[in-house]
This record gives sequence, C-alpha cells and structure tokens, in this order.
Amino acid sequence: MAVYAIGDIQGCYEPLQRLLDLLNFDPAADRLWLVGDLVNRGPQSVEVLRLIYGLGERAITVLGNHDLTLLAVAAGRVKSKRKDTFHSILDAPDCRELLDWLRGQPLLHHDQELGFTLIHAGLPPQWDLTLAQRSAAELEAVLRGPQYTTFLGRMFGNEPSRWRDKLTGYDRLRFIVNALTRIRFCTIDGTLSFAEKGPPDSQDPRWLPWFAVPGRRSADLKLVFGHWAALGYYRAPGIYALDSGCVWGNRLTAIRLDAPEVPAFSVPAIPPPSP
Repeated sequence: MAVYAIGDIQGCYEPLQRLLDLLNFDPAADRLWLVGDLVNRGPQSVEVLRLIYGLGERAITVLGNHDLTLLAVAAGRVKSKRKDTFHSILDAPDCRELLDWLRGQPLLHHDQELGFTLIHAGLPPQWDLTLAQRSAAELEAVLRGPQYTTFLGRMFGNEPSRWRDKLTGYDRLRFIVNALTRIRFCTIDGTLSFAEKGPPDSQDPRWLPWFAVPGRRSADLKLVFGHWAALGYYRAPGIYALDSGCVWGNRLTAIRLDAPEVPAFSVPAIPPPSP
C-alpha cells in the first residue's frame, strides 16, 4: 500500500487523472491525501469532487479557502467572483450530496503512524499540534452543525490578525479559518499578513514565511500543505509544500508519504503534444 499526498487541484481534473496514472494509483490498495482547494478556477471542479468523493475512505482531504468559498456561495452568503468556476457544481444534479460531503471534511488531519500532519495553508507560530487540533475541531463542529450558513456569512475578513486564547465567537472562528486556510506570511509575534502573496524574499522584511518564524511551536511536526503557488513545490526539514500552481499553467505535484525519500512526482498542467 502506498500513501500519496497531492497539491492543490482547483478543478484541474485532467492533470489529476494523468498524475494518478503516473503514480499507478490503485484505489483498492493505495490512499490519497489532498491538501484542499479541490475546486475553483480550473475547468472541471465537479469532476474532481466526484472522483475524490467516490474514493470514500481511500482519500483524505482537508478544506481549503476555495472549498469554503464554494460552501458560502452555495449557501447564498456571498456572490461568486468573475474568476470563480463553481457553476458546474452548483448546476449538477448531485450538488447537494457533494456539498454535504465537502462540508464534513476536516481542517486538519494527523496520522501518528505515518508521522505526518495535513493542513491546507499553515499554522500560526503559537500553535502546537494539540492547539491546532483543538482549533480545527471547533471549526469543524460549526461547519457540520445546524447554524453553519450563519457562520459562512461571517467567515470572511482579515481581523483579528493575531491569535489570543481569549478570542471568542466569530472572531475566534475567523482567525482559525484564516490560519488554517489562508496564512502565508506572519510576524515573529504571529500577526498574519494577507497582502503578501509572492515567494519568500519578495515581502516586506517584517514578514516571514509562517514556517520560518523562530521558535514556531509546530517545528517538531512534519507538515504537508498547499495554498502557496508562488512558493511552489518546496521541501525543508518538516516542511512539504505541494502547491506547484497547476491551475496557473504550471504543474500538479505528489509525494509518497510512506516512502518520503522517493522523489516527487509531477505532471504539467497542459499535456505535452503527441509525437
């Protein structure tokens, strides 16, 4: 049995199929980890959702910011933006079944045996595994509860920008969303920045990549994440960044978690011409 982790798909169904072929993925024996952002901006979001949903327990996905936005649009809490490509899902006959499944997915997955932790974007420097798991569970309970549409209408925004244990209500939940699904840069004290979206060293020097903050309390973890296309495929001790920008015309990347020494696998967003 092999366990593969795949970066942000964002509706790029055809590259996903080519990557699974490259992996010789066997749904009867192998498992997939997905870093979230299954949907949006790419042309075949509903096909991606159906594929991952159909794998059942063989696939583990965490929710990304685009997945949460889809839920908010479907609930009528926000309007689609011009570049969004949610229509294939919202018009699908199995839309409700797919969205109910998506809403039940976690924000964080930790596998003690494999020794890896799966998130979409990152963790603020104040969070260790216990606090991250507890915070993710708080948000998951709301998304799976009867008042989830109310929360989706209050989810968006950049404040509060810094974690405090005493945060409550929607402020607390909004920070958890932003930490797990939107973080790229922060200050040494954990203040999040959402204006900086480029690669490391392109930002104001006050801001650091979240995983480079000195004293980060999650430094003992092996973290698998996506979200940051400008960072690309990147590995450092305990850091496995897998968003290689497929939806922007670059590549879709996978690594093998049960054999992390194996080189990464990737396919181009656009297939090479036939000989």
